[in-house]
Amino acid sequence: MRVLVVVSIIAGTSLVIVSNEVLTRRFSERLHAESRLTAALYAGNMVGILERQSIVPLLLARDPVFISDLRSNDYQDTSTRLMEFKDEINAAEIDLLDGEGRVVASSERRDIGMDLSEKPYFINARRDPGTVFTVSDLDEGSGRLTFQYSRKIEDGEDTLGIVVVHLELARLEESWRQRASIVAVTDGEDRVVLASNPLWRRRTLSGIIAEAPQPSLWQRVLEPPGGGEEAMRTAFLANEQLLRNEVPTTFRGWRLTYFSTLDDVRTRVAGILAVEIMALALMMAGGLWLVNKRLSRQQRRMIEEGHQLRRLNTRLSEEIEERRRVEQSLTAAEQSLEQASKLAALGQMSAAVSHELNQPLAAMRTYLAGARLLLRRGRSEEALASFHRIDDLIERMGTITRQLKSFARKGTTDDRIVDMRDAVDGSITMMAPQLKGSRIEVVKILPPEPVPVRADPVRLDQVIVNLLRNAVDAVEDTPDPKIELLLTAGRHVTLTVRDNGIGIGDTEALFEPFYTTKKPGEGVGLGLAISAGIASELGGQLTARNAQPRGAAFELQLPRAEETVFKAAE
Repeated sequence: MRVLVVVSIIAGTSLVIVSNEVLTRRFSERLHAESRLTAALYAGNMVGILERQSIVPLLLARDPVFISDLRSNDYQDTSTRLMEFKDEINAAEIDLLDGEGRVVASSERRDIGMDLSEKPYFINARRDPGTVFTVSDLDEGSGRLTFQYSRKIEDGEDTLGIVVVHLELARLEESWRQRASIVAVTDGEDRVVLASNPLWRRRTLSGIIAEAPQPSLWQRVLEPPGGGEEAMRTAFLANEQLLRNEVPTTFRGWRLTYFSTLDDVRTRVAGILAVEIMALALMMAGGLWLVNKRLSRQQRRMIEEGHQLRRLNTRLSEEIEERRRVEQSLTAAEQSLEQASKLAALGQMSAAVSHELNQPLAAMRTYLAGARLLLRRGRSEEALASFHRIDDLIERMGTITRQLKSFARKGTTDDRIVDMRDAVDGSITMMAPQLKGSRIEVVKILPPEPVPVRADPVRLDQVIVNLLRNAVDAVEDTPDPKIELLLTAGRHVTLTVRDNGIGIGDTEALFEPFYTTKKPGEGVGLGLAISAGIASELGGQLTARNAQPRGAAFELQLPRAEETVFKAAE
């Protein structure tokens, strides 16, 4: 969606830029054609005025009245006649000069008597046999120019005088200003002789037109390169870009330059661009509406999904809480089952234990009877020896009862550093009553140095006793029953309990709760499951495999404790 928005903005901006360039060029071409036609009309009108009045001096120079007045030096009605001609031909002024350059008659009576012998139009007319056109200053330094047609009046070979017709071109400039047209007429030297702006007169047109400002980097990149005729069409006046049209005239090499503003082009282009931008804005608004509608649907769907997630979260929280309660109940049940398993093992060992205790008791009666007899006979030293034997028997019975009491106690989390060798010896001692009356050969291979592990001694004894009980049950029907206990120490401590019994049928289900291969009433299948759980809690693991050539091997692997910690504990 973001990429689509960015692409739309770039496409819309490109469309506006291209449209601006194309429309500006097209409307500028049209304006150029219209301006060129206007310039041609202005040039034709100016040339028509100049050519119409060029014939007036010829007619006046052949007028017999003016010739007669110059011969007789009688100019009483001459000025009146010149006024009539001025009004008819719309001239600015008509003067009649004698051969010395003095004004003898004029449509402007105030000029009569003035000496114009130094004026260019007088000098040029005396030299040229035809009509002479002159451009001269109205006042020195004023910058205003006047235009005259002059022709000498001859009588045979004699020059009687000069007739001068002053052209009224100021009206032409005024008409340009009234139409808000920007026009300049230049001569062959690029000097402005007529202009809609009076300040331009006598200046060069190239000096009036400012150089185009240097385009910026973006303008050079976005605008197409222009040159030749296209570059000559524009001009800059007072920091404003204008369209320039230069038209040559048939009068004395003059050229008329017409400048048209680009305001109309900009207005028309801006109008069309405004329509385009509005259309793009409407399209974008429509797209945003569709996007907003889609987002609204997504928002509603997300809200609904949020409600569903909250409901699911509530249900999950309830299920987690229920699962926690079940786990707590299961933990309690496992602890009860673990204790029941130990009590079951304790019950199985009770017969052997009672037999083991009966023997010391019987021996104690014998020693007591003997000691009583020896005391009666006064043999006290021999009676004391009997009492020492009785004390040894009592110590042996206390050891047996302490081991049974420790094994029957519920497991704790009293982890401490334990020598694995002592745990193996203690477990074998607890199983001694069962092993004593059997044919089972117990082989114990222990390293000479201590093997420290961090564990709860009671729970560790429970795991080893369970492994020994399972091994005793496995070799029950074996002709030469044998149980091996191998303790190795490296980065981990490994106790391997191996028998030569019937082996393991299903190693995958062996550690699952309530799985057993014993007959009903002989076991509930919790011993190995509880032992595996204890091994995992101690940071190790309990695995089983079939041994070769026969039997089963159980491996209890626990992390080895640091030697320094073990020595500190001792």
